[in-house]
Amino acid sequence: MKTRLSAALALALCCAGAARAQPQGQGDWPCRQVKVQSVAVAGVWTGPSLEGAKAWRDDSALADLVARVSARRTPIETAQKLVSDFAAAAGAGRKARLTTLFAGVYDTLEAERREVLSGLDRYGAKQKLLAERLREETQAMRAEQDKNPQDAQKIKDASEALQWDLRVFDERRHALSYVCETPALIEQRLGALARVIEAAID
Repeated sequence: MKTRLSAALALALCCAGAARAQPQGQGDWPCRQVKVQSVAVAGVWTGPSLEGAKAWRDDSALADLVARVSARRTPIETAQKLVSDFAAAAGAGRKARLTTLFAGVYDTLEAERREVLSGLDRYGAKQKLLAERLREETQAMRAEQDKNPQDAQKIKDASEALQWDLRVFDERRHALSYVCETPALIEQRLGALARVIEAAID
């Protein structure tokens, strides 16, 4: 039991310390990856300027295509075929139409990515609070164990509360390994779609 409690205290102190030592501007960010607030258009797109290409929502067919190719459940190969068919049907207005298509894809995936970042910040804030609670519960447990005479029921209750919170903390920490990859996966899809659309323009 003492070994388990020592490990819990070490984990809580480590996490609480790491939270305080977050790089400036990272806030409650819980991931090892550095938080990048947004993806610059110039970092993924070398095609025509997107100025004046923001009215994609006004075209229902274009908005539908944006939603279909942006969805991560749509394989890139399928998205490529959809873009190719769209380009072929666009005729003389192909360049402008494809540029507007990418503007829609960028807006959609950037909004999705921002939502994921906000969710991770909220997740991180909860983990910091739970890490602090673990530290306090571990210290309270030790204080009860150091009393003479000891209150067996109080020690039992404190132990059960600590074990439960430690389990929740560990489960959340393990889940982060996947969730923290999501912003990068969105960036990769945005880059892949940019290349597909640029290829259709040329």
